[in-house]
Amino acid sequence: MSSSETRLNRRVALLGVLALGGCGLTPVYGPQGGGGALRGTVAVGTPDSVEAFRLKSQLERRLGQPETALYDLAVTLDYSEQEVGVSTGREITRYTLLGRAGYQLTRIETGETVAAGDVSTFASYSATGTSVATRAADQDARVRLAVMLADRIVSDLLIAGVQ
Repeated sequence: MSSSETRLNRRVALLGVLALGGCGLTPVYGPQGGGGALRGTVAVGTPDSVEAFRLKSQLERRLGQPETALYDLAVTLDYSEQEVGVSTGREITRYTLLGRAGYQLTRIETGETVAAGDVSTFASYSATGTSVATRAADQDARVRLAVMLADRIVSDLLIAGVQ
């Protein structure tokens, strides 16, 4: 990348930041943002499965371990797998994992539902290597799927402006 392209990219980024600041939006994790309001206040409940454990772990990474639980986050999780790549010899070469998580955030003190919704995403992996490599790719895709679902739930909660 040339020096002039770098300067241009910096100018565009600076103009973007200035434009957002002028429209009244504040960064969610900025001094005036509400991004820290949920940190350490959400008790996460999930169904018992390996995938649910991964999802709960990622949610707790993003929201923090509940020090004083003000909210209860109930999550339902649904995974499915599709064969999406098939070779001419009818061997499966690629899988896609589809994940959907429904969530409901409830204020513990009042039982009031503060936010609820569904998020979904997918992760794919290759099945062209050895059985050990395919199993490792499958496990990696499941971890990535849990991370993406948790990140989407947290993003939804931040967008909802839960305080």
